[in-house]
Amino acid sequence: MLLHLSTWPEVETYLSRRQSIILPIGSTEQHGPTGLIGTDAITAEAIAAEVGRRSETLVGPTIPVGMAHHHMAFPGSMTVRPSTLIALIRDYVVALSAHGFRSVLFINGHGGNINSVQAAFSEVYEEMRAARGSDAPSLRCALSNWFMLPGVQAVQKELFGDREGWHATPSEVSVTWAVHPDQVRDAPLDPLPETSSTFFDSRDFRARFPDGRMGSDPALATAEHGRRFIDAAAAEILGRHGAFLDGA
Repeated sequence: MLLHLSTWPEVETYLSRRQSIILPIGSTEQHGPTGLIGTDAITAEAIAAEVGRRSETLVGPTIPVGMAHHHMAFPGSMTVRPSTLIALIRDYVVALSAHGFRSVLFINGHGGNINSVQAAFSEVYEEMRAARGSDAPSLRCALSNWFMLPGVQAVQKELFGDREGWHATPSEVSVTWAVHPDQVRDAPLDPLPETSSTFFDSRDFRARFPDGRMGSDPALATAEHGRRFIDAAAAEILGRHGAFLDGA
């Protein structure tokens, strides 16, 4: 069940039996010569949809632009400030809480969002405590970074070994190809770039990683691998957060 494809009476009925919602969050940024700029949003949305389907949990709209200042030397990348992302997440959660949602699970596809999402949770909790004290609703927020799940990382290691890398990885590219098989790209790739994850600003990032990849070999990506990653991520997220989504 998708929020944007629902009517308000349908959401009202949903809330009478379940008060949880899933929000995908990603980024709009370069992913090397063969990765789609929307990769992080596409992967989060696909995995959130599968978790929602399996758990019968409502899935809200994807937040497609995240904190990606370090990719801004590559055309097409977009970013918001950490403070902007924190405020946006705060507003999303507070709005949903006003309707009776009490458990909000963010499924994240971009490492640059992690600190801002966690800070936003603290902002929401503190705001509600300060304004309403013990009368504040029992709102709970959780974050799942699908690409960091141990089960997903085990599949990454099995399929790609040390060619998975850090960015524009074959695992995330595989997921986008599973979702959009008509958008498969084939382009010549430079020799495997360095695997260091150290950089400073966006200019330094491009100087260190000229084609946008960080130690990754997306030539190993396939749609079949992508379907496997979606399944592995959804199963592990439900194993970790199933009770949370049930309101327990």
